[in-house]
Amino acid sequence: MRNTICLVAALLVSCLGCGSQAFALEHVLLRREGKELQVDGRLLVKAQDGGLLILARDGVLWAITPDEQVKHAADKVPFEPLSRDELWARLKQKLPRGFDVHQTAHYMICHNTSRAYAQWCGSLFERLYMAFTNYWSRKGFELRRPEFPLVAVVFSDARSYGTFSRAELGEAAASIVGYYSLETNRMTMYDLTGIEAFARFQNQRNTTAQINRILARPEASHTVATIVHEATHQIAFNCGLHARYSDCPRWFSEGIAVYFETPDLSSSKGWRNIGGVNRPRLTRFRLYLRHRPADSLVTLIRDSKRFTDSQQSLDAYAETWALTYFLIRQRPKQYIEYLKLLSEKKPLVWDTPERRVKEFTDVFGDLKRLDFEFLRYIQRVR
Repeated sequence: MRNTICLVAALLVSCLGCGSQAFALEHVLLRREGKELQVDGRLLVKAQDGGLLILARDGVLWAITPDEQVKHAADKVPFEPLSRDELWARLKQKLPRGFDVHQTAHYMICHNTSRAYAQWCGSLFERLYMAFTNYWSRKGFELRRPEFPLVAVVFSDARSYGTFSRAELGEAAASIVGYYSLETNRMTMYDLTGIEAFARFQNQRNTTAQINRILARPEASHTVATIVHEATHQIAFNCGLHARYSDCPRWFSEGIAVYFETPDLSSSKGWRNIGGVNRPRLTRFRLYLRHRPADSLVTLIRDSKRFTDSQQSLDAYAETWALTYFLIRQRPKQYIEYLKLLSEKKPLVWDTPERRVKEFTDVFGDLKRLDFEFLRYIQRVR
């Protein structure tokens, strides 16, 4: 989220839907790191100091500070995303040589691994997309169709993935099997059948059925869940559950992702039991209960510190799964009310911790009482 802090300090207005020029095509020439770059897109936010947040035609978000701007103009040509052919041509320029693309109804799977694995990813993501959208529609939340194709970049192995991803993830690239980027709107991952644990199966990776057999093994469940988790984020941010760069609480967005990260690879639909018990998260949460502080629910809601602390993050993810599971099952109407509130938050407008807690309690009521009900319910989950 480089440069977004500069815009936050001087934020004036979010321009989504603000008047006749809201969807005009903006042209910004900027100078960054000694290079001149041209960005054409839709203006989302203009800061009081002249800083801009631009949604480019390829779906990338550009936070541009005043000192970076060389020239800025707008015309009456309406904003339109790049066509799939145009987007693929642009992506090929940024990816290493040897990449191909596999396209589905909603996805562009850019890959330099086997076509069978790209097709497996496309099938998995489409099943997730269908399950996700059907689930929230039945809950009474109206989703929108993604404005851009959902792009997933799949490398053939962890080494090439790490080399490519290090610019964005730093040294963490070595320990993360996949991620969704709010800036680029893309997922990046690598072929999970190539990791060392499955090396003996590498000569059997030629069909979807064989890939399923490899990745349905218990030792692969965590890595597959991670990819599904990140794919869920991508769908949520593109279908209107959250807005990119908005102040959606971390516990809430992560809670939805962990709620969906339990695919059934033996099912043609992929998700026979959406929202089923996430056993690893439940086990972790019960271990956490042995030393859970009295203010745990408050600290989870008010900020993201526990998620970014390596000593607390696993417990935070476990608690956010448990809280999401409880609220969806026991407070479904209130949960959807809260979801609608958060979905309307605008980019780069940050709430104070106090406001976050207030918005939560305005919907769900007294925290102490809720916490008591929450813990009593989770203790009965089997």
